Amino acid sequence: MSLNNIRFTIAFAMLAAISVAVPASAATFLDGAYGSKEGCTYAETGESSGADDFLLLNDEGVTTSVSACEFKGAPKKTANGFTIKAQCDVEGEVGPEDVATLTKSAKGYTVSFPGGTKLGPMPKCR
Repeated sequence: MSLNNIRFTIAFAMLAAISVAVPASAATFLDGAYGSKEGCTYAETGESSGADDFLLLNDEGVTTSVSACEFKGAPKKTANGFTIKAQCDVEGEVGPEDVATLTKSAKGYTVSFPGGTKLGPMPKCR
């Protein structure tokens, strides 16, 4: 094996190791954060007042004052929004993976779940 082949093999192995070590970033499909005044303040500053009217939607999921739903996998585009798998943690109890429907209107996004839960509409954070 020539020196160039050895160098190529080592370089290829290093690139492969680096690509495995670096996690893929989450899919970006929303054009920013959406939510209540409290949720938007948190999206901007990372600080929450603990208010009961907390509501925040972003590419990672949807969060309220009592629940957090993490989006999983890639979103699927619909005529007026998206569908995406989500797993919710409500007051400490993790629920099953379900499909969330994000519907955009003039008032912002509404997130709906098969059980009838609807969050929103949430205007875009400014």
